Amino acid sequence: MPRPIQAIIHTAALQQNLGCLKAATPHARVWAVVKANAYGHGIERVFEAFRGADGFALLDLAEAERVRALGWRGPILLLEGVFEPRDLELCSRLQLWHVVHHEAQIDWLSRHKTQQPHRVFLKLNSGMNRLGFSPTRFRSAWARLDALPQVDEISLMTHFSDADGERGIAHQYQRFAELTRDLPGERSLSNSAASFRYGEDEAVSADWVRPGIALYGGSPDYPAHTPAHWGLQAAMSLRSRIIGRQSLNAGDTVGYGSTFTATAPMTLGIVACGYADGYPRSAAQGTPVLVQGQRVPLVGRVSMDMLAVDLTALVQTDPLLGVGAEVTLWGHASSGELLNVDEVAQHAGTIAYELMCALAPRVPVQADGVTGAGA
Repeated sequence: MPRPIQAIIHTAALQQNLGCLKAATPHARVWAVVKANAYGHGIERVFEAFRGADGFALLDLAEAERVRALGWRGPILLLEGVFEPRDLELCSRLQLWHVVHHEAQIDWLSRHKTQQPHRVFLKLNSGMNRLGFSPTRFRSAWARLDALPQVDEISLMTHFSDADGERGIAHQYQRFAELTRDLPGERSLSNSAASFRYGEDEAVSADWVRPGIALYGGSPDYPAHTPAHWGLQAAMSLRSRIIGRQSLNAGDTVGYGSTFTATAPMTLGIVACGYADGYPRSAAQGTPVLVQGQRVPLVGRVSMDMLAVDLTALVQTDPLLGVGAEVTLWGHASSGELLNVDEVAQHAGTIAYELMCALAPRVPVQADGVTGAGA
């Protein structure tokens, strides 16, 4: 039989999450962000659930081709724009919209031969300091684009750095509003956190919102709010099984580096899941895991193919619990109990985005009865 690890994609949860974002931003259209292979869920697996979105946003041309191949005829936005001049040829052929965030992209457009002018999103660096034109260069970039016959409509966008925290968005929103006040074109500002926390403000939700993590059931401002607070449901469950059981005496150690030492007799369950499957090696002692739907702590160091959990409390009521028992690393157990991926990520010193995106190709994935490779 195959190794007993599997990721399950919950299509109904994806649909639910999209509905929550639409309800939170009733005045805006919604991009379903499916970059990084739909945050590890698989573009082909999430497509039907996200058909209700107004467009798909992603990073590279290969992903755009996959979305078009699935039959999508609506807008597709390249969030980082094109990376070299010849990319514009495929943008023309696939009718892709693309972000413009540096001068070279304008130069490439000026030399591009096309019968169909392009829809572009001009990006302002309002304080995130990743991509985008500085406030002093933004309007001159707009003027350059506006003069090009290769460009049709120019939309305006920025990205909030602190929508999930105490600093908030006011400093960036004010800068964007001042620089774009008299410019035509649609606006796109909000990510998942801004969509939920400020979505009722029409000026902030604007014309398009760009949710990512919330579509997949992760809270955009955890631990301030859980996914349930926003009405979100886990869209991915990672499950495996106990493949071994060990009885320890006081003083026995566990795993590489002997980072855990038993202080009393205890029972360990060995789980078929490790960092080669995408489970974080950084997961700390005590990270929660569900065994048969019941919470137990991780012990010792996560290795490539296995990890250990403390079954001591469970075997007191079920002495035979062991090999074959279901283990849920995050998401829903088959009996319905939930372990939020955000909570697991917090114990590993990271965020839910990383865990979802890191799901390894060797992990089988099932969505609505369809199985395939993890990538």
